[in-house]
Amino acid sequence: MKIDSYIKEQFGIKDVDIRTYSPLTLAYIGDGIFDIVIRSVVVGKGNTKANLLHKHTSNIVKAHTQALMIEALLPHLTEEESEVYHRGRNAKSPSMAKNATMADYRKATGLEAVMGYLYLKDDFERVVSLTKLGVELLGIEI
Repeated sequence: MKIDSYIKEQFGIKDVDIRTYSPLTLAYIGDGIFDIVIRSVVVGKGNTKANLLHKHTSNIVKAHTQALMIEALLPHLTEEESEVYHRGRNAKSPSMAKNATMADYRKATGLEAVMGYLYLKDDFERVVSLTKLGVELLGIEI
């Protein structure tokens, strides 16, 4: 059973057409999904102090790195994923990341929207595949 389907079943959540979700809702869940994928990889590389794990993870999940990652991934997105990215990037958010430019923040929101969309679509394999490709394209050492 897929992750999202399992959660829905356990909590009695009805299926909703995810195409109706706002891009900021998709980005909200996508932020957490992207973070958990990166945290899982970082922790999987070895047991170390929590502050070092956090520091390493934070350098990857920050808006600037996400912006660079989505720029590298754009040619590899499907048409559907590209559409979700553009909706997320163009969404008017009431807040902004503390240490990011507006351009980076919007691109990062677009990436998170894609991750959220794929997760809610029960395509976690694609979430991991895109994340892995993005890490490789940027030459990020995890």
